[in-house]
Amino acid sequence: MFNYLIQGIFAGLIFSLLALGYTLVYGVLRLINFAHSEVLMTGGFAGYFYLHYTIGQHLVNGNIGETLFYIVTGVLISGVAGTIVAVVIERFAYRPLRRRNAPKLAYLISAIGASYFLLNLAGKEFGRYPTATSQPFDNHVVVTLWGGQITMYDLVILAASLVLLLTIDWIVSRTKMGRAIRAVAQDVETASLMGVNVNRTIASTFALGGFMGGVAGFFVAINQGVAYDMGFKPALFAFTAAVLGGIGNVRGAMIGGVVLGIVMFTPIYWLGQPWLEEIIAFSVLVLILLFRPTGLLGERLGRTA
Repeated sequence: MFNYLIQGIFAGLIFSLLALGYTLVYGVLRLINFAHSEVLMTGGFAGYFYLHYTIGQHLVNGNIGETLFYIVTGVLISGVAGTIVAVVIERFAYRPLRRRNAPKLAYLISAIGASYFLLNLAGKEFGRYPTATSQPFDNHVVVTLWGGQITMYDLVILAASLVLLLTIDWIVSRTKMGRAIRAVAQDVETASLMGVNVNRTIASTFALGGFMGGVAGFFVAINQGVAYDMGFKPALFAFTAAVLGGIGNVRGAMIGGVVLGIVMFTPIYWLGQPWLEEIIAFSVLVLILLFRPTGLLGERLGRTA
């Protein structure tokens, strides 16, 4: 059981990284970015090509400095790729509609259209079959606790996720950009009258969420390989995590991801059917929407100051 618990925690950290993109955009625009799955896919492919052209089939063994270099640079490259795609989505799929005061349904259709465009573009350019990613480290078992194995991959995710999640929390709660994001989330018109550049703030929100989504794509890529549709299932789980924690709440997204991962994986120990994780995840989503639609923490981004 402890082994499944470990799997749930580390999968939940990936969900948390991706869920931040949903919760930041919703907090500012009251909209769900349904193209966020392609942000993860872009980050995954960016990490794949970086590792392919730098280390190729060479496995980095024993050299901690070299391993850290490839991990850090891979995270940064994937995060930047996710940022670029997220900002482009905001610029061409959302901003023109805001200028025209379009109804909410138009944003939904535009986001889905952007998602399918990027999905099929990736399928055409990179092929329709999964591809393994070069490994920047030897994924050996580091610690064994009560039958549960913690691998090098788990420790890398733990370290990177904690650093990134704490950084995002600090940016939103302590910096000038974060104050602008919370102001726009609370009242767009008043924030604009107070000198906040609304368009730039919204673009910054997409950029932050895109960076985290790209990093999540990097970790999915080195664990499972890359594919043009690799973002679909993780994005659904991340959306569930965002709703579970409280859509629009940054800390709620972090907590919701880990809780969802534990709830998804731990029951497999008794049920013995790995495919049940999807049923469990969406059952949690339905139950949350029925009994606590505001989520575990239940605060909007603009009210968390």
